[in-house]
Amino acid sequence: MQEFIAVIPARFASSRLPGKPLADIAGEPMVAHVWRRARESAAARVVVATDDRRVVEAMVPFGAEVLLTADDHPSGTDRLAEVAQRLDLADDAVLVNVQGDEPLIPPLLIDQVAARLFDDPDASIATLAEPISDVETLFNPNAVKVVRALSGRALYFSRAPVPWDREAWDRDAFARRPELLETDAWLRHIGLYAYRAGFLADYRDWHPSPLERLEQLEQLRALHHGHAIQVALARVSHPAGVDTEEDLVRVRQLMQRSGGH
Repeated sequence: MQEFIAVIPARFASSRLPGKPLADIAGEPMVAHVWRRARESAAARVVVATDDRRVVEAMVPFGAEVLLTADDHPSGTDRLAEVAQRLDLADDAVLVNVQGDEPLIPPLLIDQVAARLFDDPDASIATLAEPISDVETLFNPNAVKVVRALSGRALYFSRAPVPWDREAWDRDAFARRPELLETDAWLRHIGLYAYRAGFLADYRDWHPSPLERLEQLEQLRALHHGHAIQVALARVSHPAGVDTEEDLVRVRQLMQRSGGH
């Protein structure tokens, strides 16, 4: 595989879980677990990008490369754009955005999303998805759905249950006929991205698109501007990240059972 850089955006001021990057899991800050997972991938370099010196101070003892970035980035993508600029990367350099709240992220998925972007030199972004197998996920607006073309490129992302089954579409019908979900027509988007540095430089200058504002999905900004997004089916299960205190308790229990790894 060609070389890529894994970047871990670690925003300190999470609205739902303040100080989330430094939340203790098995005796270490959460971001350290993410960093270690990224180090187990094929990434040539792993960079933690944070807006808070406390995260820098916590990660330096681990030997991590940490960049203190601006504290006013509206998204992790914008933070990655700053990293690409400060590292003076070539336009075709590939960066993988590894969310700082996913301490269980499989390194294989980091490699897979990078490889997907290398496989399509005309795509600006690559990401992952997995089949939806239950009605609750299909109708859950917090579970983002993606529709893709035969080429694997994304056609659209939505919080709505797309595509719409005109002949059998209502929640009760799916409850009665679970076989309707035995297809990969309905895919849940996994928020793991690989970007080309040149795309990130352009992204910083774009205003949110109308569809992005409606759906609250920043990847729609790329589609709005005509950039291709490759979508691969994840090779292994993608564990949920940490958004709430309940998620943190769940991950701590999982880590405890696995001996902290």
